[in-house]
Parts: sequence; structure tokens; C-alpha cells
Amino acid sequence: MIVLGIETSCDETGVAVVEDGHVRSNLLSSQTDLHARFGGVVPELASRQHLVSLNILLAQSLDDAGVGFADLDAVAVTVGPGLIGALLVGVSAAKALASVLDVPLIGVNHLEGHVEAAFLERPDLTTPLIALIVSGGHTMIAEVPERGSYEILGQTIDDAAGEAFDKIARYIGLGFPGGPEIDRLARAGNASAYKFPRAKMSDDDYDFSYSGLKTAVIRWIRERQDAGEEIDAADLAASFQEAVVDVQVAKTLRAADERGVKTVIIAGGVAANSRLRERMHGDGARRGIDVVTPSLLLCTDNGAMIAAAGLRRLANGEQTPFDVSVNPNLALA
Repeated sequence: MIVLGIETSCDETGVAVVEDGHVRSNLLSSQTDLHARFGGVVPELASRQHLVSLNILLAQSLDDAGVGFADLDAVAVTVGPGLIGALLVGVSAAKALASVLDVPLIGVNHLEGHVEAAFLERPDLTTPLIALIVSGGHTMIAEVPERGSYEILGQTIDDAAGEAFDKIARYIGLGFPGGPEIDRLARAGNASAYKFPRAKMSDDDYDFSYSGLKTAVIRWIRERQDAGEEIDAADLAASFQEAVVDVQVAKTLRAADERGVKTVIIAGGVAANSRLRERMHGDGARRGIDVVTPSLLLCTDNGAMIAAAGLRRLANGEQTPFDVSVNPNLALA
């Protein structure tokens, strides 16, 4: 079966063609430069840019895959969570295509798409598994007893990890998005140079908190600046990043241990962070846990992950009514 996937939940337009678990094409149009001057995503601009990019990517994605519209067995699209205007662009296009082609429409949860991305490169994966889903808007640990079924074990009680990276990056004068910038700078720094708090590190639950960490880092910077002390930017980036990663690694691997699960997936945009990948693989190996990190393209928002999730749902006989509405706050479970 051949499924077209459309992803427009935030500021990246993704279109892909997936056939029976194999990626035939996966194109992405990033809006990073458009939003960088504002220090964050501007929803109205994001929606307008999706309108500009989507038709171009649709044509190119089919061409790259070597298929035509008549070859498609379904159209999968992100219905939430995300920015309402951005979601509407993708869903409207998907509804039109599915209607004209007379094929099923498959609405996909964006977070489920991130989890399904791992199966594209590791079709041998079996459940149950633990998923750490980390992005600009979400940070959570979920147990996946079987594909398409999720139990949320814990999540952030305030800000997501990606938000924390963006806020600190802006404060120290780095570009947008902040995660890649801090990751890049931290590679030249000493992660033990400065000590920042690890919120909820010792708690028995699997929840996260980053609001206090952001405040602590900003207050620490101001105090040093007021005292005329020199701050090494690379050391600062590395130390802050380590505070974020420490908690993510500890809680995720503890969840795997306590649940008796031997496979962990890291999913979402922050899964591209080199330190998180390094720590999770190293610590996981010492515990006998198979840690799966998708390639960098599949960590970001992309159409292939949506097509993959749609393909699985289609194989199970599922499809979505054409009157489906977008849901900016759609929950994973």
C-alpha cells in the first residue's frame, strides 16, 4: 500500500510517500529563516508559508517517489496537536485530495507520528517499549504496549524541553531555534563547569519541570554579570544542556527498568540533540537496554512519520471521517 503523508503542525511543511514501510520520498520545507528574526514561530506567518510550500512539495514528492496520484491508497495528515491555522492548511489539502481520489483519509496524531518514525528505520522493533517524546511543545514518557496504544507515564508539568532550550538560547544571544544552537556551542564546553538544578530528578514519578531551571540559569547569569565575572558561553551551554539531559535520561531508563521493558525510543525534535543521544545510548547499553534514535531528518517534523502512522492505521482497517476537525490540543492517550 502507498500512503501520502502531510505534516503542517507548526513551522515545517512536510510531504512524503511511504510504501509498505519503505520511504519513497520525504521532502521538507523549513521556515526557520522566516521566524528567526522574531525569536519564535509566528502562527499567522507559518500558516501562510504552508500555503506557499504545500503544492510544490506535493508535486515534487510524488515525482521523487515515481508514483502518480492514482497510485495512492490513502492520504494521511496531522490533525493535532499543533497550531490551529497551520493544521487547517494540511487537513484541508488532505481532505481535498482524498475526496478527489476517492481514497481513505487517515487523521494522525503528531506525537504518534514521531513514535512511528522509529519503525521506518527499525522495522524489527517489537513492543512493549518506552518512548521519550521531546520537542518544542512536548516532553513526556509513554509506554507503548503495542503499536498505536499508549500509556502516558509522565510529562512536563510546565515548560517543554524545547521551550527551555529556546528561552536560554535567546537570553545568551544565540539564534532560533535554540536547541541546535546550544547543542553546537556545548560541544566546545565543559558540562561540569557550572552546576544547575535538576528539577524532580529524585522524585518517584516520571514527570519533568523546566520552568525553574530556566529561571535559575537566567538568575545565575545576571548575578555573574552584575559581579563583573566572565562567563564562558560554551561552558554555560554545556552545563545547561547537561541539566536537561540528566533528568531525561535518568527518568526514561528508570521507567524502562521498572516496567521491565528492554527497548527505548527517543522521538521528536529534541531527539536530534547530540548529547541526549550520546548519553541515552551509553547509559542504556550499560543497563542492557536497546535505545533507538531515528536519523536526524526523521526526528524533525516530517511527512514520512505521518505517512507511516497512516499506513499502520490503514492496514488495521481504520480511516477518518471527512468531517474531522483539527485539534490543537490533541492528546496522545
